Amino acid sequence: MNAERSNYITPAGFAALHQRYDCLLGTERPALVEVISWAAGNGDRSENGDYIYGRKRLREIDRELAHLARRMKSAKIVDPSQQLDRKRVYFGASVTIVDDDGLERTVTLVGEDEADAATGRISWRSPLANALKGAVVGDVRRVTLPGGSREQEVIAILYPSESAT
Repeated sequence: MNAERSNYITPAGFAALHQRYDCLLGTERPALVEVISWAAGNGDRSENGDYIYGRKRLREIDRELAHLARRMKSAKIVDPSQQLDRKRVYFGASVTIVDDDGLERTVTLVGEDEADAATGRISWRSPLANALKGAVVGDVRRVTLPGGSREQEVIAILYPSESAT
């Protein structure tokens, strides 16, 4: 068996994956199968747009379902609210950093399946997250990005409380 890398994910991220899987399998796919069946009964399938598009979309849904199933199977749920060492940056931490130019921002280290840079949720495998792992408030870390190398100072570390999960 091919050993995959650990697929760490927060409980909320896993719930979102599971919700998407259930929506595809329980709602979208059955509705699409119904449309395809109806379209197939309309005669010549070679020029039937509903049938052709439906089959194409069904393949896309089946691929996404298989992908989601693999990701959920390999998921290792890590609850950041259970982190004992809250003074260091680990998976699930929200970290406020300031760069060389004084630009301050907050990022949260999350699993690859739940990363969204626009909302500050970065993959725990990203270059910035790798540089921040293990840091404490006051540490300055150098991050090498495609645009060049920058220093980031950690000014705050926050983990969710148990009641927030």
